[in-house]
Amino acid sequence: MVHERLPEPLKDLVDQLAGLPGLGPKSALRMALTMLAWPEARTRELGRAVGELRDRLCICDECRGLSDTNPCAICSDARRSRETLCLVAEWDSLLAIEEGGFYQGLYLILGGLLAPLDGVDATGLNTDVLKKRLAEGEVRELILALGTTLEAENTASYIKNMIVREYPNVSVTRLAQGIPLGAEVKHVDKETLRQSLIHRQNL
Repeated sequence: MVHERLPEPLKDLVDQLAGLPGLGPKSALRMALTMLAWPEARTRELGRAVGELRDRLCICDECRGLSDTNPCAICSDARRSRETLCLVAEWDSLLAIEEGGFYQGLYLILGGLLAPLDGVDATGLNTDVLKKRLAEGEVRELILALGTTLEAENTASYIKNMIVREYPNVSVTRLAQGIPLGAEVKHVDKETLRQSLIHRQNL
């Protein structure tokens, strides 16, 4: 194979790139060769940015999102409503909603969905952070923006039951069903997300 005949430094980079989602060995090799064709300064700048990524990023204590400040820019924005909390599974779902510019509340990233067959139960999610936020007494509505997959439905049912039992003063709503069955929030177009938030339903 051509891959096996690559110089060791190039092979190492191709192996690392091929481990990224959506990239196979051929795409990884093309990317590596593209980087080699860049001016040296640009290649070193990319390496520096990757190397410093973990040092310069942190997890926001309030929403559990990635940020370069703690709390993040969204959570520290005084213009946003603290009475509405949108619960999403992952950070990219937050980005998808935020990109539309139509939601002005706060977020909490659950850190995944319940998936017992994959070994993900409630202890692997940020339910403790959610309980802490709700116990502060500011949140009046929790919007479940978890998608419409089986895992999302099971997670929504678990969260709703927890809220009804422990936080009866918090209303639980979900995105309207304009989102296709089986869809993830991060893959839904902006207008569908906007309509789903505007016409959200009680749970």
